Amino acid sequence: MADGAAEHVPPLLIACALRIESLALRTGERGGAGLPVTVVRTGMGPKAAERAVTRALDRPDRDGAAVVATGFCAGLAPGMHPGDLVVADRAGDAHGATACVGTEILVKELVKALPGRTVHTGGLTGSDHVVRGHERAELLARGAIAVDMESSATLRAAVRSGARPVAAVRVVVDAPEHELVRIGTVRGGISAFRVLRGILPAFYEWHRSLPLPRR
Repeated sequence: MADGAAEHVPPLLIACALRIESLALRTGERGGAGLPVTVVRTGMGPKAAERAVTRALDRPDRDGAAVVATGFCAGLAPGMHPGDLVVADRAGDAHGATACVGTEILVKELVKALPGRTVHTGGLTGSDHVVRGHERAELLARGAIAVDMESSATLRAAVRSGARPVAAVRVVVDAPEHELVRIGTVRGGISAFRVLRGILPAFYEWHRSLPLPRR
């Protein structure tokens, strides 16, 4: 009994918003054999993400679960391209910021899992609407390198539900010089989908690297 408790591995909960993101994750590399992994589709927007993550973590078998927010994002910095990766060191919005855990490990594992892909590290900001034009420059000036609608709310809800490691990794689907009208209907969206499919091994290694909780 004591040995079993000592070897307890907390679950990994991966949260995304859109059906296409969930499809990419569910059909991607599933090399996490033996790991307790759950993919949760939250729905679009910060309120939906907060509700879904709070509900998903309100279960005894997910006590201490590590949480990763993922999916697509809009890049804010010049030179970003569809298919680039963003590893957040923090995810914030008007309600505050949540620090991410193990950023360096995620960067290392993403480079290994997706060779040739550019990985950016920095602040991820939240919005309740699709960001266009001048708004990108304003958010970049405030210190963010990418924006999405759910990551900040996801991580905030996760840590509010209990002490746990959290992270956010996003795939750029459009950028200042590559604005998209519709995800999945142009080349950039398809590129981002393929990158998202290959992202899971990095999440598994991040999860394995976390210290086991004390019991």
